Amino acid sequence: MTTFKAACVQVNTSNDMDANIAAFSDLVRRARDDGADFITTPENVSMLEVGTANLMAKAHPEASHPALAAFRELAAETGAWLLAGSLSVLLDDDKRLANRQYLIDPAGLVVASYDKIHMFDVDLPNGKSYRESKNYRPGDVARLTPLPWAMLGMTICYDLRFPHLYRELAQAGAEVLVIPAAFTKLTGQAHWHVLMRARAIETGCFVIAAAQCGDHAGNRQTFGHSLIVAPWGEVLADGGEAPGVVVADIDISDVAKARGHVPSLLHDRDYQLAPPSTGIPAAAE
Repeated sequence: MTTFKAACVQVNTSNDMDANIAAFSDLVRRARDDGADFITTPENVSMLEVGTANLMAKAHPEASHPALAAFRELAAETGAWLLAGSLSVLLDDDKRLANRQYLIDPAGLVVASYDKIHMFDVDLPNGKSYRESKNYRPGDVARLTPLPWAMLGMTICYDLRFPHLYRELAQAGAEVLVIPAAFTKLTGQAHWHVLMRARAIETGCFVIAAAQCGDHAGNRQTFGHSLIVAPWGEVLADGGEAPGVVVADIDISDVAKARGHVPSLLHDRDYQLAPPSTGIPAAAE
């Protein structure tokens, strides 16, 4: 089978984990009622907190994480494949956390996980600064894992800005890319749609990007607009600015069609980067 229905659950996560679990659980059930076979949720789906002390005080190790337990129960209840976009996971051997994504099968078993590789350490034009690496340990392993319908490439949010990661995932067999996010409103307005469509077009993959939306603790604002994008770049679903669910039909045969039209994944060539020129060459006499 190469067809399935995918969903993005869009949420407005607070710093109250119990309330967040209740909110995403309701929306996951709604997505399943809408016929979704593969249901995805955003980055930091269980908690958006401000300040290291607050974040660490509410962190949980993987074995006892209440949000992960909730996702596993939801998968078994609904019979759907679930993607926990990312959870903050307390690490035993570090004073930082992992920003970790989980793929859960319909039996409620965790079949794959991925730690976000690229840390959001930026100073934005609106004066806001973010230092994700202060609290989170970056991952160092890219992850491919099979779904019943296709090969899945697992990434998170800021990874979006590193196109070589997606090219390597596609060349290794990925047909669907997940990019769950908590994109800031400022950067989202400027870059979200164009970058998501570019990653789909460059790789010939479906892109599924569940997103955070609205106002959060610490005067943080996220962009929303969860997206499902086809391999040719068409936007199949857009979640707008409010919490909710969007669903789209996925036909994996569209991957081969897009790559057949423009087979750029097969056209890499080795090259050397020449040193910068020292000046303008003299005109030929």
